[in-house]
Amino acid sequence: MIVSGQMLYDEPVDADGLLVIGDPHVTSRRPGRRRDTEWPTAVLRKLEHCVEVANERRLYPVFLGDMFEYAKETDEALKTRLIRILKRFWVVPLTNVGNHDIEHTRLSEGDTLAMLAVSDVIDAVAESGPVCVFNLKGKKLGVGMTPYGQEIPTDVSGLFPGVDGVAWFTHHDIAMQENYPGAVRPFEIVGAKLAINGHIHANKMPERAGSTLWLNPGTITRNSVDLIEHVPRAWELKPQGRLDPVDLPHEADVFDLTGKLIEAATTAQVAQSLESAFVSMLQAETTGEMRRSGDGAVMREEILAKFEAEDTPPDVRAIITSLLDEVVASAPGA
Repeated sequence: MIVSGQMLYDEPVDADGLLVIGDPHVTSRRPGRRRDTEWPTAVLRKLEHCVEVANERRLYPVFLGDMFEYAKETDEALKTRLIRILKRFWVVPLTNVGNHDIEHTRLSEGDTLAMLAVSDVIDAVAESGPVCVFNLKGKKLGVGMTPYGQEIPTDVSGLFPGVDGVAWFTHHDIAMQENYPGAVRPFEIVGAKLAINGHIHANKMPERAGSTLWLNPGTITRNSVDLIEHVPRAWELKPQGRLDPVDLPHEADVFDLTGKLIEAATTAQVAQSLESAFVSMLQAETTGEMRRSGDGAVMREEILAKFEAEDTPPDVRAIITSLLDEVVASAPGA
């Protein structure tokens, strides 16, 4: 079902908790530096484990968005495999809509996620608003969602009468422990005890803003080498409002680091240079330079100029330019 501005169920749904699953980014195209011999088996295996955990513990599965890497997945066999997995959940899972799930500004019939939703193998929230009330072992939890690109509410009080708490799910550029262009700092959502964000791929430390605790669990899929230290996990949201990690099957050594075995720069150098370079990347992307140049040439020029202006160490330059190559290689149409 595609959920657009209405509650998914008239009555509270009984479950023992929620299983929060971060951005899977399912795709038939193996990311450039992953060296898996069979792709996307690694991603599907994690989803299969999520099914086992959710069914065993009676947890309602909730995806944070970006089910797919590309809005239109063309591999029919992959879609069939994914549908088979999703149908094994004890209930129809719920998902927010991420930026990778949509070709335009809203979920539309041409997007692969919409096909899954109208086939009733997943419920996709297409419009921001209240979605469901869960009865978690006697604790009533109201759940709302805001898809990518839509305005996150600042006050949700009164949307879920009689609940013990509200969790609001977002898929947005939330600046947790860091700032970059277009990102917003965690803010209070009046009436919501929890705000759980997708989109940001690394797990972040919780941040409190007023009465709202912001959480960013991170992706279950390590698609880029900057996530080399990231541990793929799902998260169990317990009735008390606590998120507990659920380790997913994964291999530690999955990236081809050819050309990246360089002397370590200081933490300060890496942090400063990465922030500077990626600011340029994001500025270029938001002005459409990647789309206009196709090969990332404009973006590359801006980054190189930053390198020269700030005397960036050679080892850090190597990391950034390699990441840029991966961004360009993974861009649609590349």
